[in-house]
Amino acid sequence: MGNICARLKAKPAPPHSTSAKKRSASRRERKLDDAAIREQAIAAAILFKQHQQQQQNFDRSTSLRYPNGVSKKSSGSSNTLPRSSSSRARSLTDPLLQPHQLLNQDVKVDDLETNRIVLVHGGGFGAWCWYKSIALLEESGYKVAAIDLTGSGVSSFDTNSITSLSQYVKPLTDFLEKLPEGEKVILVGHDFGGACISYAMEMFPLKISKAVFIAAAMLTNGQSTLDIISQQAGSDDLMQQSQIFIYANGNDLPPTSFDLNKSLLKDLLFNQSPSKDVALASVSMRSVPFAPVLEKLSLSDLKYGSVRRFYIQTLEDNAIPISLQENMINANPPEKVFRLKGADHSPFFSKPQALHKLLVEISRIL
Repeated sequence: MGNICARLKAKPAPPHSTSAKKRSASRRERKLDDAAIREQAIAAAILFKQHQQQQQNFDRSTSLRYPNGVSKKSSGSSNTLPRSSSSRARSLTDPLLQPHQLLNQDVKVDDLETNRIVLVHGGGFGAWCWYKSIALLEESGYKVAAIDLTGSGVSSFDTNSITSLSQYVKPLTDFLEKLPEGEKVILVGHDFGGACISYAMEMFPLKISKAVFIAAAMLTNGQSTLDIISQQAGSDDLMQQSQIFIYANGNDLPPTSFDLNKSLLKDLLFNQSPSKDVALASVSMRSVPFAPVLEKLSLSDLKYGSVRRFYIQTLEDNAIPISLQENMINANPPEKVFRLKGADHSPFFSKPQALHKLLVEISRIL
């Protein structure tokens, strides 16, 4: 796989007047501290993996849990597509909403058009990254599914063997295809997951009530994720500096995937996130398949355009800067735009409560 990340050099112990025995003990303590952090992160990842494998009713690459006492919402099938949303978005400047500020509070979760939310991770992430959002949403009465896309999370598929977007998003499209007739979900996509949910919106518009893009690639017809990324290309672009391309088919052929340099990972993705979540990500993230990033999407007004779209901006984002998010919003306006202050590229870590409140509010918009 080549050099996946730059190795961090251990800092030498500063000279002082203590004995060699005390210096040796100090070094041992630091090593034990580092080992403890790694063990905690790995243990968290293993527990999450074990929980996913216990689910019996859905595809093995899907983590789905139901809260006790939540009844299944019945919904009649519709012969017409949902209304199209083409007006320019309205921006909320204060996303840190208090419970009394949320819309339609008197509407019970079971009475919504759908109380099912499907979370789709970004490139390199997996279903594990949503663990805070899953818990918060379930406590609020929602049914939540977090998808591991092909070659991500607990999926055993080799990332370097993924050759198309349809192959990459197959766990998501399989999930939607198995939904009962007339049942809908709210799709939530982060980062490259935006392109993935866009692909699903074109395939299953009648099964998607709303689509939420969180610091995500929101493409127009005929556009690829690489086209979006290229808009911010520059010598000082942290994303470009972080990418380590992998050529599994040989150096004379296009890259098959890319990793992110772990020495730059915190600054790129987690500059506002807790250190424990950064540790979890550092042992859980996987390579990003390159072919799906190159693929141009075919999106129609009749299908993709009929699904109500919402965008959540992350204002402290170093991976997809706010200027790039604005470009996507202006080129392809959603119904409404929300702004998360103090959120880095991973708001499910850095601002989980504020993100949760926005997802709840979006679910209640009539």
